Amino acid sequence: MAFDGIVTKAICSELSQLCGARIDKVFQPNKNEIILGLYLDKKNYALDICIDAQNCRINLTTNSKPNPQVAPNFCMLLRKNLIGLKLKNIITFDLERLIILEIEGFDDVDDIISKKLVIELMGKHSNLILLDDTNIIIDSLRHIKEIDENYRDILPHTKYIMPTSNKINFLDIKNLEDFKLHITTDNLQSLATDISNTFNGISKNFINAIIDKFNIKEVNNSSIEIIFNYITEILNNINNHKLSFDPIKNKEGIIKDYYLVPTNQSNSNFYLNFFIDDFYFNKEKNENFKNYRNTLLKLILDTLKKYNKRLFNINEKLHECDNMEKYRIYGELITANLYRIPNKNLEEIELENYYDNNNKILIKLDKRYSPSINAKRFFKKYSKLKNALEIVSKQKQDTLKELDYIESVVYELENCSSLNDVTEIFEEISENDIFKEKTNYADNVKKSKIKKSKLTKNKEVSFNPIKYIIDGYTILVGRNNKENDYLTLKYAKKNDLWFHTKDFHGSHTILKIDNNLPYPEYDMLVKVAKIAAIHSKAKNSSNVPVDYCEVKYVKKPSGSKPGMVIYTNNKTINVNPI
Repeated sequence: MAFDGIVTKAICSELSQLCGARIDKVFQPNKNEIILGLYLDKKNYALDICIDAQNCRINLTTNSKPNPQVAPNFCMLLRKNLIGLKLKNIITFDLERLIILEIEGFDDVDDIISKKLVIELMGKHSNLILLDDTNIIIDSLRHIKEIDENYRDILPHTKYIMPTSNKINFLDIKNLEDFKLHITTDNLQSLATDISNTFNGISKNFINAIIDKFNIKEVNNSSIEIIFNYITEILNNINNHKLSFDPIKNKEGIIKDYYLVPTNQSNSNFYLNFFIDDFYFNKEKNENFKNYRNTLLKLILDTLKKYNKRLFNINEKLHECDNMEKYRIYGELITANLYRIPNKNLEEIELENYYDNNNKILIKLDKRYSPSINAKRFFKKYSKLKNALEIVSKQKQDTLKELDYIESVVYELENCSSLNDVTEIFEEISENDIFKEKTNYADNVKKSKIKKSKLTKNKEVSFNPIKYIIDGYTILVGRNNKENDYLTLKYAKKNDLWFHTKDFHGSHTILKIDNNLPYPEYDMLVKVAKIAAIHSKAKNSSNVPVDYCEVKYVKKPSGSKPGMVIYTNNKTINVNPI
C-alpha cells in the first residue's frame, strides 16, 4: 500500500514515544531527504523524513545514508535552528498525511524557543517546512509560489497556510450505513478508486489488498461491510500498537508492496517504523540500481549503434573496392589501343579484352574528356581504391574489435546485480576512449585526461569474483572485463585451468589447482565448463562449446581492450548449461 494517511497515523503513533528527545544532528543525504539525529534515554535514533514524489514518508532508520561534506543551505538552516532543542510533540490531523513536529528549547539567555517542523507527505507536492512560533515560514525544502499551487505560497517570511482537501474524513463516519452511502460504484474494478477518491488518507493499494485478502468477488453489502470493518479494526489498533505489515511479493519472491494487518499482541517498540525503513531502503536501492544501469546501458547502446553504422559505411567502401581491378583493365585497354581510337571525345568505346580471350568489352567514357584523359582517370580511380582498400580493411578490423568489446560490456551490464557492479563497469568504460566523451557528459564532471591504467601486481583493484566450491575445488568467475584480466593474468597461477565459452561473450572462469587434491578428472572439468557457460551469453543454449587450457597459455595482446585475451594449447568441451 502507499504511505497513506492510515500508515502515517500508525507510524506517528510509534514516534510519539520519542517526545522529549533532544535533536543533536541534522544532515541531508540528498535533495529530498532530511535526517534528524535524536537522543533519548541514553539511546540514539535517526528520524528519516523523505519528500520524494514516489517514496515520501517519515520513519526511524537504521540504514546508513551518505552525509555530504558540504551541507546544503536548508540543512545548515535546520542545524542553526533545531540542534540542541527537544521534540515536544508530534501532531497528526485525522488521516491527513500532514505531521507537525513541535520543537522547544532555550536560547543563550534561557528564553523559551518554539519552532515547528511541518511535514507534508503529498506525492509530488510533498514538502518540509520550518515555522517560527507565530507560524511564519522561516524556510522550506521546496519553495512554491501561488501561481504553481493555485492556492498558497510556501516561501520564507510568509504565513503558513495548511493544505485543504474536499475528501471525507473516514473518522467522521459513524457506522456502516453511513459508509455505504458514500460508495457510488457497483464495479469491483473501480471500487478501490472510488473509496480512495471519496475518503481522505485511504489508498487504492490498501483497498485492493483487502479485496485480495478476503477474496472479494463482487460489490455488495457483505463485501462493503468487510472493507469497513477491516479499516475500522486497523484504526482502532493504532494507539495500542497492535498492528503489523504483511508483505506482498512478486514471482521472484521480492517484496514489492505491503499492507497493514491487525495483531493480537502489542509489537515491540518501533516495529512499523523499522519495517517501513527496510522496505523503502531496499526499494530505493533497487530503483537506483535499475536507473543507473539503464542510463549506462543507453549510453553503451548508443555507442554500439554508432559503431554498427561505421561498420556499414566501411562495408560500403569495401564493396566499391571490389570493382577496382575493372578500372585498371579499362585504363590498360584504352592505353594499348590509343593508336586505333579517334582523338575525340566519346561516350563509350568497344575494345577487345585481351584478359578475356579478346572478347569485346564496352567501356563507358566521360565525354567531357578525350580517351587518353579517361584512361588516366581510370588509373587514378584504381590507385585511389587500392589505397582505400588497405586503409579501410584496417579500419574494419579495428571496428570489429571495438564492437566485440562494446558487446562484451553490454553482456556485463545486463548480468550485473548490484550498484557496485554498475559503478565498476562505468569506471572501466570511463578509461576507454570509445566512451570517454559520453561518460564525461554522464558523469557531469570535467575530468582531466585519464591515462590508460596498466595492470600491475601492485595496483589496487576491486577484486570480488564469484566463488564456487565443488568437491573441494575452488572455481572463480570474473564479474567484469577488468576483473577478468586481473583474475586470469595476475591472480591465477600458471598451472590453474582457464575456461571460456568459444565464440560467445562470457566471464573468465578459473579452476584452482590444489596440490592437496588429485588433479581434476573429466567430470570435474565438465562441471566447471557448465559454470563458464552459465556465466556467458550462451547460457540459454542447449549445446555450448567451452574452451579450456592452463593459464600459462593465456596471453593478452599489447594494446587490447580489457577482458580480451588469446590462448593456445586448448581443448573444447560441449556442455548443456540449462
